[in-house]
Amino acid sequence: MTTLTAPAPPTAPGEPSTLRAAARTAAIGYAAIFVLAIFANFLAVGSVLHFVVVVVLAWALHVLFRGVHHDLSLLAAWCRLTYTVFLGVSLVFLDAALRLVDHDEELVLLALNAFDTTWVVGLAAFGVHLALLGRLMRLGGGPRWLAIGLPVAGAAYVADTLARLLLTDYQAVADLALAVVATPSVVFEMSLAIWLVLVWRGRARIPA
Repeated sequence: MTTLTAPAPPTAPGEPSTLRAAARTAAIGYAAIFVLAIFANFLAVGSVLHFVVVVVLAWALHVLFRGVHHDLSLLAAWCRLTYTVFLGVSLVFLDAALRLVDHDEELVLLALNAFDTTWVVGLAAFGVHLALLGRLMRLGGGPRWLAIGLPVAGAAYVADTLARLLLTDYQAVADLALAVVATPSVVFEMSLAIWLVLVWRGRARIPA
């Protein structure tokens, strides 16, 4: 009598190999974003590549953290995508301003104001994304300093957006605001990228 053997089930989304692959994809995505930010300067091609990379990065982070808390992980991914959409729209306004330079000064100023407003609102969405990643880190047993630092960086982005929108003389504190936003962002986002590499290489525990 022939015995039928059921085929092996496909790799489950929560299996270590899948999660380490997600960490690898996210780490490479962060590296690509750092390179694009330095060399592409968000020109046309760089902007398209940036959008593609962010979509992949957002999905990879969702896969990595969805076993910790599916809804929070999905919300974090959507916040990052929302930021990218606002970035894309802001660049459309910037392009319009550049095209109108020799035609209508009033329209140029209007387009530049639209660029600035859209950009900073997008940064607030990015700040919420970082805060949610910090919460997922805490729930998933990730490094405590990242669980604290990422929300701090996220709060700095949100605070800067509110300051830009509400303060009548934002330029008076612009340099200080830049330092407050840039310092935790650079430190903790680069630290997150390093942690992702460690998870990928099996030198840090998978969040669970």
